[in-house]
Amino acid sequence: MREYLLTLCITAAVTYLLTGPVRKFAIVAGAMPEIRARDVHREPTPRLGGIAMFFGLCAGLLVADHLTNLSQLFEKSNEPRALLSGAALIWLIGVLDDKFEIDALIKLGGQMIAAGVMVMQGLTILWLPVPGVGSVALTQWQGTLLTVALVVITINAVNFVDGLDGLAAGMVCIATAAFFLYAYRIWYSYGIEAAAPATLFSAILMGMCLGFLPHNMHPARIFMGDSGSMLIGLVLAAGAISVTGQVDPDALNLYAGSEKEAVHQTVPVYIPLLLPLTIIAVPAADLLLAIVRRTWRGQSPFAADRGHLHHRLLEIGHSHSRAVLIMYFWSALIAFGALAYSVNSASMWIVLSVVFLSAIGLILLLLPRFTPRAPRWAEAFVPPRYRRRRAAASAPEVPDGPDAPAPTGAGSADAAQETPGDRTPVAAGVSGANGATAVGSRSRSR
Repeated sequence: MREYLLTLCITAAVTYLLTGPVRKFAIVAGAMPEIRARDVHREPTPRLGGIAMFFGLCAGLLVADHLTNLSQLFEKSNEPRALLSGAALIWLIGVLDDKFEIDALIKLGGQMIAAGVMVMQGLTILWLPVPGVGSVALTQWQGTLLTVALVVITINAVNFVDGLDGLAAGMVCIATAAFFLYAYRIWYSYGIEAAAPATLFSAILMGMCLGFLPHNMHPARIFMGDSGSMLIGLVLAAGAISVTGQVDPDALNLYAGSEKEAVHQTVPVYIPLLLPLTIIAVPAADLLLAIVRRTWRGQSPFAADRGHLHHRLLEIGHSHSRAVLIMYFWSALIAFGALAYSVNSASMWIVLSVVFLSAIGLILLLLPRFTPRAPRWAEAFVPPRYRRRRAAASAPEVPDGPDAPAPTGAGSADAAQETPGDRTPVAAGVSGANGATAVGSRSRSR
């Protein structure tokens, strides 16, 4: 465990330290696109944050190769080299897209080629654990197609969810933490060496995300861009492929006793097949809804719009930071819920806890719809947004016309007696509001 934690810390430190210089390089290189209709940020922000994340990945693999126990992994398995090859290719495509905005079909082809490179070097799905059947061996073509499909889906799911400051990096980090604990349990508790690569990939991925997050939290100073989102999506898929398609469930030796007991005992065995799906459950749901929504409207599935889940949260009334935290909550609930079930599938408390937390999550989602109002006697102790607005009839009438008195200025007695609750809210985007300049209104947010 100490070597995994050391690898994580080195990866996070390298990513964090390089992000600042990469930001300056992105500004000089002109990788600061104009504000688009679907963007939520108001100022042009540099991209190419994936450059720092890629060098963090390289540093993590280099450190692990020189550690006593983890170095054996590089001797016995070719999966780390396969990951590095695929990551380098997908990172290069992402850098080109961040700078030159390449076509979506070209990116899709590059994603498939990167997945094929990993398959050629041995990082592929060999068999699948099927409930009621057991381990089903896959042919070479079946394993290749399934591996490429999983890589492409995961990359695009993470890329689609990268719409708010710190959203993609935080969600992937939370889900990968659960995946790391599961893979480490398979490797350490059951002594299965085939789970060691997935454990290493998860530790490095957490370091990449943790090192980049301080620069990417709202308000973000740099975006990871496609060079970062596609990279962490590929690393996430590589870990899922390694532990799902390389670890033989029969090696867990859980088939004992009667048939009923064997079925009950082997339920956690099938979690490797489900846990990678729970890791990308929220991004995958967003991806599926986006494809259905755009196809229904007669648009291309790759056409950008404002219908993603994080956009919906902002439209409901959540702030930027609250929308990100809500997405964090659901990602953690799904991933750690699956992890807890894999540890003890017979506990009813786990199911009840997940149901209870899901109810809390739904309440948080609908919270802006039910803004509480404090009673009159407590208005002085709560923020202005929770105070009741005075009746319009209580406001003094101001005569209109040529005989109307001129305003007395900002220092008048009426202005001094005005309370925050009496002020009329100004809509965002109006000139002079929310930091807009006197020349005109800012660009509209997406």
